[in-house]
Amino acid sequence: MNTLDLFSLKGKIALITGGTHGIGMAIGKGFAEAGAKIIVNDIMPEKIISAKKEYKENGIDVTTYLCDVTNENTVNEMIANIEEQFGGVDILVNNAGIIKRIPSMELSVEDWKTVIDIDLTAPFIMSKAVAAGMKKKGGGKIINMCSMMSELGRNTVASYAAAKGGLKMLTRNLATEWARYNINVNGIGPGYIETAQTAPIRVDGHPFNEFIIKRTPAMRWGKTDDLVGGAIYLASQASDFVNGHILYIDGGILASLGKASNEE
Repeated sequence: MNTLDLFSLKGKIALITGGTHGIGMAIGKGFAEAGAKIIVNDIMPEKIISAKKEYKENGIDVTTYLCDVTNENTVNEMIANIEEQFGGVDILVNNAGIIKRIPSMELSVEDWKTVIDIDLTAPFIMSKAVAAGMKKKGGGKIINMCSMMSELGRNTVASYAAAKGGLKMLTRNLATEWARYNINVNGIGPGYIETAQTAPIRVDGHPFNEFIIKRTPAMRWGKTDDLVGGAIYLASQASDFVNGHILYIDGGILASLGKASNEE
């Protein structure tokens, strides 16, 4: 086999939750270029409409579902439809997520539960929904979008950090249970990435923008395309003996204590 063929996704069915924009869409486009059939879902109809248009403009025939990933019944209906139409899911990317930046003393239990439901419980629901089909097909790939907050804490993101720390351990536990079925469960931990969500804090002169550039050894924000290669690796045959691993794509932040104030 040609070494590059190890990274081919030709003929694979890839489902990316929240794949209608940002990181999820970048991964969807990358998977399509690698040969996969792309399926995305979202809870907002307008995002689905917009995503269809953008995927089409990039020559990608995408299938979309309006689906709340925190609703087990709705998820099971979506997976049943995918199995009937395409024969099941080969690659699942649990990408849908939210963050609420609220100081812990002011964080309501309702807001806490909302973040936990979307960022942690939903990946469990989705993974469980596809696992039986993957086992029947002889294997599959599950990629959970973790975070640097799977390892570190930061002000105002207690619910997000708790969810992403839990997602790291869910990844390892599902890998432990399902590796015997040739189901690889791994995660990606993005660093600080240029997205619409981070646009307001990336402007020149904003203190957080300057902090991230100084804190990141690569001295820049990441781009959504920086995540695509790692995602293709974890979705492909090249990673068949990789299980329970979190691949941090962060420009080196987690490897570094940071710079002293007088360092270049």
